[in-house]
Amino acid sequence: MRSLRELIAAEPQPGRIEAIVLRPARGVAAVAVDEAELVEGRGLLGDRHAARAALGASGQARTLTLIQAEHLPLLARWTGGERIDPVLLRRNLVVSGLNLLGLRSPFADQPRLWRIGPTAVIEVSGPCEPCSRMEDVLGPGGYNAMRGHGGVYARVVKGGLLRLGDLLQALGG
Repeated sequence: MRSLRELIAAEPQPGRIEAIVLRPARGVAAVAVDEAELVEGRGLLGDRHAARAALGASGQARTLTLIQAEHLPLLARWTGGERIDPVLLRRNLVVSGLNLLGLRSPFADQPRLWRIGPTAVIEVSGPCEPCSRMEDVLGPGGYNAMRGHGGVYARVVKGGLLRLGDLLQALGG
């Protein structure tokens, strides 16, 4: 029987970037782009998190947000809509094809690194809870609909250019 550490280290199928979203500032409408530069320790250029100074060599643990593409139809159904524009949810990357919550290692001594596109590397640091704006964006019950489906935060270990369709895959095991 395989140990939990071995199971965590198993490489899942790659995911795919379905949308890239930049949030220029708090309270300002987010915008979808076809490509963006991911900066080590900071996040996506043009996003409000990248404008902040990086904390130490590894940067902040919450510089990039990712949300599961497969959750969008569920969120729409739970909030009475037909479709949700991912830009409204204000997560940087919409990813399909793999379980984002499963990307974070539960072991401090066994971090999991993930490559996005040809060069960028991230480490998922934890779940991303919804903000109170989801009630306004999705309607009554929007905040509760997003609970447990708000995606994940990640820190940027290595920067690089991201494009729609780029793969998100395990880096080593």
